[in-house]
Amino acid sequence: MTEAAPRPRVVMVDGVPMSGLVAEVQDPRAVIVAIHGGATSAAYFDCPGNPRLSLLRLAAAQGYTAIALDRPGYGASALYSDEMADPDRRVSLAYGAVDKIIADAGRGAGVFLVAHSAGCELALRMAVADRASDVIGLELAGTGLRYSPDAHAVIKEATVTSRPAGLRDLLWQPTDLYPPEVLTGALSAPGVAYESDVTANWAKRDFAELAARVSVPVEFSIADHESVWESTPQAIDDITALFTAAPRIAANEMADSGHNLSVGLTAGEYHQRVLSFISDCVAAARDSAPADHSAKLEVEA
Repeated sequence: MTEAAPRPRVVMVDGVPMSGLVAEVQDPRAVIVAIHGGATSAAYFDCPGNPRLSLLRLAAAQGYTAIALDRPGYGASALYSDEMADPDRRVSLAYGAVDKIIADAGRGAGVFLVAHSAGCELALRMAVADRASDVIGLELAGTGLRYSPDAHAVIKEATVTSRPAGLRDLLWQPTDLYPPEVLTGALSAPGVAYESDVTANWAKRDFAELAARVSVPVEFSIADHESVWESTPQAIDDITALFTAAPRIAANEMADSGHNLSVGLTAGEYHQRVLSFISDCVAAARDSAPADHSAKLEVEA
């Protein structure tokens, strides 16, 4: 299948411009919606200068329409960031953007959500929203329940307008795991005020509450050089145990990788693993209509 080069899109949702990058194919197997983390943009999923590391390009080459959204408050919606404090508003804007971008084009088996770091909060809310009937699965990476010892002291000093010394090292070390181009700040974007509340409540309240309501298959990916979140075997077990209603929960451990999995040198391998999981979700969605989520929980290593 020929590659669909990502192109920028801006659509209006309830009077707010929502932007992103889109790689669209005819008759897609499914639609992948990718949600970036903090202080970056949709470009995170189309690694600048390194097309072979792009999730959007690889997904399109394998028959998926792929949308990387600028989260509410980022990209074209940055001027409206003071309207984004309500989580339901953020979910509505994100789904509205997906609907406008896809319009009358096909969705195949449904929508699969891919999220990184702070983007996991929005993705989980989207996965459990009333609007989530066509969501077939969820990929989470770069998040957790407990900060690593090194990260705890650094992150508590971070604000929207001030990044403490040491934060860059937490996010981008070891540097030899990334292409030089992504270490120059090309992916950087201003943070958004509502993220302070997200950060304060994510690990101790929201992650567990939202995860328990997810009723589609979930893959949780962990970099072996993750330095922001605790990623011991016990920590991974604690995270996968949160998804009590999911019919399947898989843990994907990535060697030679840092926190930012989708722009590291192993991003191609990571994205291929994600697409393999999505392919399984597509098959499951087509084999069960409606899907039977009462099956026994299956935990994979």
